[in-house]
Amino acid sequence: MGAGLGGPRPPAGRDPQSTAFLYPFIEAEERDVGPLLADLAVSARAKAAESAALQQATLAASADQVAACGAAMAERFAAGGRLYAFGNGGSSTDCATFATLFASPPAGAPLTYRALSALNLAADQAVVTALGNDVGFDLVFSRQIIAHATANDIAVAFSTSGSSRDLMAALREARGRGLLTVGFAGYDGGEMAASGDVDYCFVVRSQSVHRIQESQALLGYQLWASTQQSLKRAFQQASQKTGPNPHGGTP
Repeated sequence: MGAGLGGPRPPAGRDPQSTAFLYPFIEAEERDVGPLLADLAVSARAKAAESAALQQATLAASADQVAACGAAMAERFAAGGRLYAFGNGGSSTDCATFATLFASPPAGAPLTYRALSALNLAADQAVVTALGNDVGFDLVFSRQIIAHATANDIAVAFSTSGSSRDLMAALREARGRGLLTVGFAGYDGGEMAASGDVDYCFVVRSQSVHRIQESQALLGYQLWASTQQSLKRAFQQASQKTGPNPHGGTP
C-alpha cells in the first residue's frame, strides 16, 4: 500500500467493502475451475496491458523532467552529496529499491555507472519507531534529515497520494536546508505537485495504487540512469580539460 490510502478507490456508487470491481471472478460464485482460470488469465492480461500503457504514457510525459532532474542530481553527487529516500508502507519498499539502485548498481549496468551514496530513511526500524514514539510519526523523516543531511544532498519522497504529512514535513525541512527535493506521487499529485518545497515532482496519473507504484518503479530506474549518464558526461568533460588519468580508468 502507498501513502496511507489503503488501496485503490472503488468506483463511485459501489459498496466500499466489495472487491468485485478489482476481482470480478471472486464474487461470481463460479464452481467450474475452467472458467475461473480463464477469468484469471483475462484479468492478468488486462492488468498487464493497463500497466504497460500507463508506464509508456508516464515516461513520455516525464522525459524532459527526468533529464533535468537527473542532471541536477548528478551535480549534487559530483559535489559529494548523498541521496536520502523515504516513503510509507509499500512506498517505503520502493524507496529502498531506489536507494539500493544508486548505492549498488545492478549486474549488467554499464561499467561507467558508479556506486553513489544513498540511504533509505525507512530502513532502520529502531530509528523510525523511536522517533514515532518520542516526537510523533509526522516527524520520523524530517528529524533524520536534520541529523544527517547537508546542503549538497538530495531528498526523494515516494508516495501514491502525494500528501502524506510525514513526507511533506521532510521535504519542507530538506528544502529549507538547501537540499534538492524530488517527489514521486500518483492520482493528481496531491500536495507535492503544488508545493514550492518540491523541486521536481513526478506524477503518475492513475487511480490505482498498484499501477502508480509500478510506473514509479520504472520512473525511478530512468532517473537513476539519467543521473549516471549526466555524471559520465561531466567526468568526460573534466578529463578533457585535465588530460588523461595517469592511473588509467575513468577519473
